[in-house]
Amino acid sequence: MSPHDEARLIAAARRGDSRAFAALVDAHQQAVRGFLRRFAGSWADADDIAQEAFVTAWAKLGRFEGRSSFRSWVSGIGFRIARDAKRSHARGAVRDSDWLAAQDNGEEQAPIEDRLALANAMAELPDEQRAAVALCLGEGFSHSEAAAILNMPLGTVKSHVTRGRERLLRALEASDGQ
Repeated sequence: MSPHDEARLIAAARRGDSRAFAALVDAHQQAVRGFLRRFAGSWADADDIAQEAFVTAWAKLGRFEGRSSFRSWVSGIGFRIARDAKRSHARGAVRDSDWLAAQDNGEEQAPIEDRLALANAMAELPDEQRAAVALCLGEGFSHSEAAAILNMPLGTVKSHVTRGRERLLRALEASDGQ
């Protein structure tokens, strides 16, 4: 596809012409999939990531500045999606491994009364605070990761975690005094 034809199709796609975008996908999907298959190592994962990359490109087509070819731009989107998926998978594997190790080490669980008090105290937290606490304290996500997941400023997540931890500790102390 010539740069002129590509520019014409991009302009039409920006105006909402889905057939023009489909022509861009047809012209570039083999190259994008090929790159992602080599990077991701799995054909099925690469095909899913490529599909997600093209959907993202369609949604963000207004941000395409034309400094590179459309193929390069979509490949970059696919690379970031694949990289993030690999990182997420690695973090999940570490958390799963840590959890299994804790189970195998025969770590003592908190008494049922404390676990119930904690569950009740969590239920009392405001939704955003509960989500931040669950991600950071319960699942081991960093404050930055939780901020990205929750689409909140980093400082807000830190505040939610701090305040939520304080409320949970007060609730547990109250249950110990009963």
